[in-house]
Amino acid sequence: MKAKTQIITKVKAGFLITALLCSLGLRAQNLAKPAPVQDQIVNENPKVKLTRYEVKPEHQKAFRKAISNYVNFSLKQKGNILSEAFYEQEKPDVLWIIERWDSQTLLNRIEKSENFKVIQSLSAKALIQPAKVIYVKDLEPISKQQWRTAANKTDTPITIMLFVDSKAGTDDDFKRVYHTAMPQFRSEPGVINYQLSQFEDDSTQFVTYEKFRNEDAFQYHLNFKPIQPVIDYLNTSIKQQPFQKGIHRLIAFTASGDN
Repeated sequence: MKAKTQIITKVKAGFLITALLCSLGLRAQNLAKPAPVQDQIVNENPKVKLTRYEVKPEHQKAFRKAISNYVNFSLKQKGNILSEAFYEQEKPDVLWIIERWDSQTLLNRIEKSENFKVIQSLSAKALIQPAKVIYVKDLEPISKQQWRTAANKTDTPITIMLFVDSKAGTDDDFKRVYHTAMPQFRSEPGVINYQLSQFEDDSTQFVTYEKFRNEDAFQYHLNFKPIQPVIDYLNTSIKQQPFQKGIHRLIAFTASGDN
């Protein structure tokens, strides 16, 4: 009789635990829905385009608005991984569009859109010099979901681009050093995104994309122990020193041109 009572008690407890877990599971589903599967897939070979515009002061407002409209339109298109608009902190007349697409076909299609044509039309009179376009290949691919990781409301994000022109024969060393350090960089609490890319038309040229939650996070990164092999390489194996000349500090801007 005692054994039977113990069995009944265990069965009841099991039902209660199962019911509780189901309740928590349903509640968790309501609070946080998983990202669509397609957003979690890593495209190993996205089409990446960096475009630099140096804009005359009197055309800044109109040009920023045109770029923002294009970026916002791009973000809604199927096959867009991420599109962003920036100005350089030290030189606000220099604007950048950084965009990633699933394929060249999709990039070609968006370049036929009215939003892109507005930028082209303004460029004729608004630019100090012709726009510079750079195509790169991401060496440490991540998913669309990871690319679109958002900053917190309390963050003041800063994006760092570092252009690296390697000495001939050392480009594989640079990729190897970064490949080793990348998981540690991406695990830093102040890092939103981190990527190393190589120019499509020149294997000795690279660009890093480093998005931090704030300036303190960037300064922490500069003193992060795993960065030392990267610094050692930059101090010894690039064509023109100091390597800091290749750093661009970027601030995202909105359609109105506000920070």
